[in-house]
Amino acid sequence: MVRSDYFEEDTLLFLTALKKTQKGLVGFINLLADIFVPIIPAIVAAGLLMALHNVLTAPHLFMSASLVAAYPQFKGFAAFINVLANAPFTFLPVLIGFSATKRFGGNPYLGAAMGMMMVSPALVSGYDVSTAVASHSLGYWHILGLPVAQAGYQGSVIPMLAVAWLLSVIEKQCHKRLPEALDYTFAPLMTILLTAILTFMIVGPVMRDVSDGLTNGLLWLYQTSGAFGTGVLGLFYAPLVITGLHQSFPAIETQLIANVKQTGGSFIFPIASVSNIAQGAASLAVLFLTSDKQQRGLASSASMSALLGVTEPAMFGINLKLKFPFFASMIGSATASVYLGMTHVLAVSLGSNSVLGFISIATHAIPAFLISCVIAFVVSFTITYLYGRRQEVSEMLRQDEKVSQDAVAVN
Repeated sequence: MVRSDYFEEDTLLFLTALKKTQKGLVGFINLLADIFVPIIPAIVAAGLLMALHNVLTAPHLFMSASLVAAYPQFKGFAAFINVLANAPFTFLPVLIGFSATKRFGGNPYLGAAMGMMMVSPALVSGYDVSTAVASHSLGYWHILGLPVAQAGYQGSVIPMLAVAWLLSVIEKQCHKRLPEALDYTFAPLMTILLTAILTFMIVGPVMRDVSDGLTNGLLWLYQTSGAFGTGVLGLFYAPLVITGLHQSFPAIETQLIANVKQTGGSFIFPIASVSNIAQGAASLAVLFLTSDKQQRGLASSASMSALLGVTEPAMFGINLKLKFPFFASMIGSATASVYLGMTHVLAVSLGSNSVLGFISIATHAIPAFLISCVIAFVVSFTITYLYGRRQEVSEMLRQDEKVSQDAVAVN
């Protein structure tokens, strides 16, 4: 017979391990958020400039020919916009190097300098490395008898994250071990030199393979699962927002968009947009279901906020409180996401996760994206409205308010 104290001990150990895992996962997500949130404005600006370039050069958007072809006077402006749009993605390691090194506790300017070295014009562009390897035209340095590829890391994300962490560790060790008289001069030199050698010999190539594997894996998942996969992600996107796991998505989306020629863009951004629209639609339906003036005011403002990309007021103030609007929004989001998968809607930049997100969508997919927004809105609004009853919603709100008042009175 198994003793109960053994069972209790094993259960306690399991729960402790689970709690540590959850803390580790949350910490990792917060780490990614701390690194990528500061650089998102630069990526958004570049992405919208890329979208503007697509509008100017895409045929069959306003007419059979592109705007540049129909009006040649805009050709120079389009080329200018293209240069501006590509620069932040080409030199993305510089931005990530600064932000990540700062987060890891190192000198952010050394991180930016390391990022510059990884995208030096003297190296083969990161976008052309695979072609250079296939054609045997990639150059090599011979360091300590070992061949080191002269390959750049333009548009890379994961390699720069690893390098920034390595640089911060080496820098801290240099500050700890060097005499104060030599620290200011030689700590940066040794940090950069050691980091650069390890980067180009080991860390960079390994992390490039990891990055390529992640990108190819996401593409395989998207291409294999298709509409089913986008539907599942659309169904659970709102719960992911509640847990905070969506904070890791900017890192993934940045990787997909930085390699837009290979990936076609991000499939996450359109799903996030229709999920937010669905939350707003469900909250708006509550406006027509309740006679409570305070709740009507909250539902009105929260729904408009959600339709423009900020879902917290609608999600926590209305939908989760009543429960059924939240589930209705999940169904609406899933339905619209299935359509996104069927029509292969991808974003070529980051932006507002809302109906305004059409600016970030590949030009040929904008009509399908707008249709998916309508689907998310109509399905979520209809289910919420048909399920809810004016008396039921008002009663639920009054009961919820009464419970809250009772709890305050007890405290």
